[in-house]
Amino acid sequence: MKYFLIAGEASGDLHGSNLIRAIRQCDDASFFIGMGGDMMREAGCQLVQDYRNMAYMGFVAVAMNWRKIRHNINLAKQSIRDFQPDNLILIDYPSFNLQIAKYVKRHFPNIKITYYIPPKVWAWKKWRIHRIADCSDNILGIFPFEPNFYSAYGYSAIYVGNPTMESVKTFLAQYPNIHRKKQIVLIPGSRKYEVEKCLPIMLRAVKQWLGEYQIVVTKAPTLENDFYVRLLSATLGEVCNKITLSGSTYEAMASSAIAIVNSGTATLETALLGTPQVAVYHVEFPHLMGALRNLLFSIPYFTLVNIIVGKQVIKELLAYEFTVENVNREVNRLLSDDSYRLSMLEGYEEIKTILGQRNAALDAAQIITKA
Repeated sequence: MKYFLIAGEASGDLHGSNLIRAIRQCDDASFFIGMGGDMMREAGCQLVQDYRNMAYMGFVAVAMNWRKIRHNINLAKQSIRDFQPDNLILIDYPSFNLQIAKYVKRHFPNIKITYYIPPKVWAWKKWRIHRIADCSDNILGIFPFEPNFYSAYGYSAIYVGNPTMESVKTFLAQYPNIHRKKQIVLIPGSRKYEVEKCLPIMLRAVKQWLGEYQIVVTKAPTLENDFYVRLLSATLGEVCNKITLSGSTYEAMASSAIAIVNSGTATLETALLGTPQVAVYHVEFPHLMGALRNLLFSIPYFTLVNIIVGKQVIKELLAYEFTVENVNREVNRLLSDDSYRLSMLEGYEEIKTILGQRNAALDAAQIITKA
């Protein structure tokens, strides 16, 4: 069968590549085309567009790049018309993917549509659940509470396991001898805008530990070294040469004593690798967003770590709470309070139990190829 995949971010590229390999195990005659990155290409997908030319997030970025976004939407539609796939597989990236799904459902009803890793509508923008369900033949969720959430609205979804669990397990199997160092890792995100906003605060918060601890900053594959060097220099001046840049995020996480993490999938990855952490998140107009939080979000927590367990396992410093002083205070607690760290690690073990040991990519592949 022929498969068209769309992944608009680095994490989607990773999960898409694993799904492609799993589909190949179930379908010897499979052929793949789509939008993604190097990992999907290496797995055997012919790319019509690289996700690096698609990853625009936030109102300003979308407005400034509207023509490029429109071009990519038209490119996806044209490619689907030309390729005529049997299956369209959408990986997160909702604003873009839901437009393509609606188009395919209307014009090519014989193409099966699978939403693998659907948007987190249980957290915000609940109204999207109807659009997702209306245009999807399969909704394959990666959190165990998602089937019940969809069921409450009269829709069906299947939990296939969590691909982040698989990614971490694969890493640990490949690098079993990684040990903790006297090191603090800063994970400021993957988009230029969020790195610009988060990294300076992170750096100033840990500046006092320079020399006593090695400070490592994880680097996004889509951003150049020079971008980080300029940002480090502008924030720390001459001492910026004491900071290490790392393109190996999992290795940096797994070998660090603690982590400061820009909220997102990275908080879950950090937890599964067993590194104590504090989660941060920058927003524009932070005091306004803080006041509106309960109106905008349907859940009491913002990070996947706390959402999955249903309680605060890690500290969330969001919006107006994301300050140098608050991050510094939490870092000091993580470094000095043994019982606090132990309690956090016990919460991490709960996450592993809740997510289970299923192979998300293989379970999803078996459902997709039988459709």
